[in-house]
Amino acid sequence: MSRAFVKENDAAEFGDLPDRPISPHPNLVTRRGLALIEAEIARQRSALADARAADDRSATAAASRDLRYWTARRASAELVPPAASADVVRFGMRVTLERHDGRVQSFHIVGQDEADPTKELLSYASPFARALLGRRVGDTVEAGPADAEIVAIDTVPDGTD
Repeated sequence: MSRAFVKENDAAEFGDLPDRPISPHPNLVTRRGLALIEAEIARQRSALADARAADDRSATAAASRDLRYWTARRASAELVPPAASADVVRFGMRVTLERHDGRVQSFHIVGQDEADPTKELLSYASPFARALLGRRVGDTVEAGPADAEIVAIDTVPDGTD
C-alpha cells in the first residue's frame, strides 16, 4: 500500500513517533518548574501503562514519546536557587513594568517548560525576558510599540508565586 493512503495517526503502528524537539537553551528551572516536570513524568508513566494495558499502539507511541521528552528535560534540568537580592532582574524574579499608557504588568521569569504568558510566566529565553535580564528599577525596555519602565523587581523565595 502506498504511504500516501495511510492516515497520519496510523504512523504509530509502524514504529515510534519522532521525538519532540529539545530547546538548545540551558534547561534552567525554578523549584516549581522542577516539580512540574516530575509531575509530568509521573503522568506520562501512568499514561504509558494505561495505553499498554489497553493494547493501544497509538497511545503507547504518544506516551512513550512524551515520556522520553520529559525524562530528558528532567535529566538536563538546572535548578536555579532564588536570588538573595532584587537589585537587578534575574531568572526566577518577578518584574513589574509600567507602560506608556499607565498600564502596570508583572512577569515572573521562569524556565521554558514552565512558561505561560497568559499566567504572567515568561520564559527566560524569550526575547522580552532577555531584554529585562540585568536591568534595574527605573530602566526602560522596549515593550511593543513603546517603552515600559521597570518599577519593581521582587524575589520569589521558593520559585513559585
